[in-house]
Amino acid sequence: MTKRIGFSLVMGLLTALFVVSCGGDKGGGNENATAGGGGDSGSKPAYQSAGDEGTVTGKIVFSGAAPAAKKIDMGQDPVCANAQGDKNTEDVVVADGKLANVFVYVKSGGAVDKYSFSKPSGDVELDQKGCRYHPHVLGVQTGQTIKIVNSDPTTHNIHPTPAHNAEWNQSQPAGSAPLEKSFQRAETLIPVKCNQHPWMKCYVGVLAHPFYSVSSDKDGTYTIKGLPPGDYVIAAWHEKYGEQTAKVTVTAKGAITQDFTFNGQTAYNKTSLSVQPAMSLP
Repeated sequence: MTKRIGFSLVMGLLTALFVVSCGGDKGGGNENATAGGGGDSGSKPAYQSAGDEGTVTGKIVFSGAAPAAKKIDMGQDPVCANAQGDKNTEDVVVADGKLANVFVYVKSGGAVDKYSFSKPSGDVELDQKGCRYHPHVLGVQTGQTIKIVNSDPTTHNIHPTPAHNAEWNQSQPAGSAPLEKSFQRAETLIPVKCNQHPWMKCYVGVLAHPFYSVSSDKDGTYTIKGLPPGDYVIAAWHEKYGEQTAKVTVTAKGAITQDFTFNGQTAYNKTSLSVQPAMSLP
C-alpha cells in the first residue's frame, strides 16, 4: 500500500512539472516582431501626452540620373488595357530630383521603446483603380483596419505576403463590398500583389506606433508629427534602393529637419535590407 501511494505521488509531481514546462511560455514576448515599434506593446504603459511633442520633416533626394519610366503591358485584361490613367511602373518615381514612395518611420528610441500607443479609430483605404494599387506605399498601426476597395469593373485578387503576420489571399469581384483586414504584428514592409494582374503591387508598413510618413510624389517631402521629445533612429525605406537610418534628437515642441539621399546607381538585394550609416543632422 505504501509503495502504491509513493508511486502516485511521484507521478503526480512529474505531471505537474510537465504542465508547467509546456504552458509556462504563454504570454511571453513576440520573437517575430520586427523593427519599428514591435514586441509586446501590451506590457508597456500607455503614452500620456504632455503637450510638448515635436515634428520631424525632410526631403528624399534622388542622386544621379532617374531611370526611364516603363510602360506596363496590361493586355491580358481588356478592362485594364482600356482603363484611364497612368500606366507606368511605380518602383522608382522621381520628380525634380526627389524620390517618391519612400516609407519614413521611427525605428527605435525614445517614447516608442518605452510606451504603447493606441491604434487610430479611423480606417486606412487601399483602392484598386486603373488596375493599380492606390497608394503604392501606405502605413498602418497594428490592429488598424485596412479597407480594401475595388473601383474597377474587373475582378482583383489581394495577396499580402508577410514574414511575421498571417498570410491571406482573397479575390474581390467588381462591385463587391470593401474587404476589411488588419495585421497584428509590427512588420516593415509587407509586399502585396494581385494574382490576377501580376504587375499590381504595393507595400504596407505596419508599426506599433503612429510615427511614420510616405514621401510625396510631387516634391519628395515627408512629415512625422506628434513625436515626444527624445533621441530616435529614423529610417527611410525604398523598395529598390533599400533602407537608410539617421539619428535625431527631438526637443520639446521642436522641429527637426532630416533629409535622406538615395543613390540611383545602387540597388539592394531584396532578400536583405542594407542599412546605410546614420546621416548627421543639418
